[in-house]
Amino acid sequence: MATHTGQHSPGSSSFRDDKKTIARLPSSDSTDSDALRLAALGYDQSMERKFSVWSLLGVGFSLTNSWFGLSSALVTGINSGGTALVIYGVILVACVSSCVAISLSELSSAMPSAGGQYYWAHELAPKRYKNLASYFVGWFSWAGSIFTSASVALGLGLAVVGCYQLSHPDYVINTYHVFAAYQCINAVAAVFNCYGKLLPRIATAFLYISLISFATILITIPSVTPVHQPASFVFATFINNTGYSQNGLAFIVGLIGTNWPFACLDSATHLAEEVPRPERNIPIAICGTVAIGFTTAWFFAVAMFFSLYGSIEDLTGTPTATPILALFASALTGRRGQIAGAIVLESMILTTGMGCMIASHTWQSRLVWSFARDGGVPGHKYLSHIDRKLDVPVRAHLVSCGLVAVVGCLYLGSYTAFNSMVTACIVLLYLSYAVPVGCLVFHYGRSNLKHGPFWLGKIGLFANIVLLAWTLFTLVMYSFPYTMPVTAGNMNYVSVVYAVVTAIVVVDWFARGRKAYGMKEMEREERRASVGSLVRG
Repeated sequence: MATHTGQHSPGSSSFRDDKKTIARLPSSDSTDSDALRLAALGYDQSMERKFSVWSLLGVGFSLTNSWFGLSSALVTGINSGGTALVIYGVILVACVSSCVAISLSELSSAMPSAGGQYYWAHELAPKRYKNLASYFVGWFSWAGSIFTSASVALGLGLAVVGCYQLSHPDYVINTYHVFAAYQCINAVAAVFNCYGKLLPRIATAFLYISLISFATILITIPSVTPVHQPASFVFATFINNTGYSQNGLAFIVGLIGTNWPFACLDSATHLAEEVPRPERNIPIAICGTVAIGFTTAWFFAVAMFFSLYGSIEDLTGTPTATPILALFASALTGRRGQIAGAIVLESMILTTGMGCMIASHTWQSRLVWSFARDGGVPGHKYLSHIDRKLDVPVRAHLVSCGLVAVVGCLYLGSYTAFNSMVTACIVLLYLSYAVPVGCLVFHYGRSNLKHGPFWLGKIGLFANIVLLAWTLFTLVMYSFPYTMPVTAGNMNYVSVVYAVVTAIVVVDWFARGRKAYGMKEMEREERRASVGSLVRG
């Protein structure tokens, strides 16, 4: 639909509404400036700017939380490349993630909007396709966020049940027990996100909890383990239990486990309307997340592998279904309170993981709320509501949490199919980044973008190219089966997930989206023109 760019006269209702919106803003010069800049993008200031750069970093790092993610995905890497895959895979993915962070930081600095990548796609894509490109990006982002929350909830659910199994050796883990733990974790995290004014404190608290837990485990386990593995084991052990004859292909399949802890780097961008000076603070949060994430994840992996007491097979075959818990228990062998000590250390990971789950809910709720504000989803008028008392998009939040609960039901039917959604959460998010970045590089032109304070010139261009290349790489290579030979039980169904998500988007686009999304674009352009008239007046 063609963009409407006509301006309103000072007597028009839209002009009066924008004037009232700006008049209601707090008196801080910084807040006024942020709200005016947001209005220039076509949006009202709907929530308080309550996050500081530190609490924003808390949300970003709590969600990515690379050392926690690595502990949850440890078994994937071990089976597909051994310790070498984890050690060097973290370095590789961290380098790629640095390029992703730079690309997202440049765009968020230039156009700080809660819509993030779907808004950037609209602004940078060819005029004829900008609505469609933005629409697909918005849906891919939301689907990726739902699958991410589901994967975090499953990891925590397995850890909870694993702790019980460790203290009750005769207990055999059942699927429905993990499912019940999954649903409880999702529900508890949902409650935290219903109180917007507390979220900055919660995010900051979990940032400290994560770092303190990391330091405690990093010091404790190497100190108490009966023996230490040689450096050759930590840095040069390659294991291929995938069935692939080529070790290189096994390494690539195993990268999924090291890539997952560095996903979701866009989370801070969707809080652009809740933090002052977002053009500066969001890039700090994104880049800081990668820096802290790599440092903690790599040293955690090295320390744990040096402290392994027993064999790798003991980890992969543990009845707790939680390899890191088995590693803790083996390191405490011969110590008084071995089981209790392992559970205490795992509880630190669980607490850190709850921070990750809460941050994931914060992220997904802001994403779907902003997308609904632009008419991107069915029921957009309902989902775009903000509860003024709680300062939270409660409806969008609860609907998203409900979808996470529904996705969890798939675990009861097929663990393999559920794992495919974990892979999908990585690739769908990369695709959502690649569309606006590709439009910037190949259509709009980096030199034509009115960039913000974070802009790295040629380094930024290099980062853009790496992001695009890595997206294509993951789209193809992460679709390979996890093991060979392929059966219905071990097949990688991620291609099916892509097809289902795409089908939903296409049906909604033709049934409702192209009209509703186009109308919202017209409203946004009218508001831009009104604000321009107000500022000039």
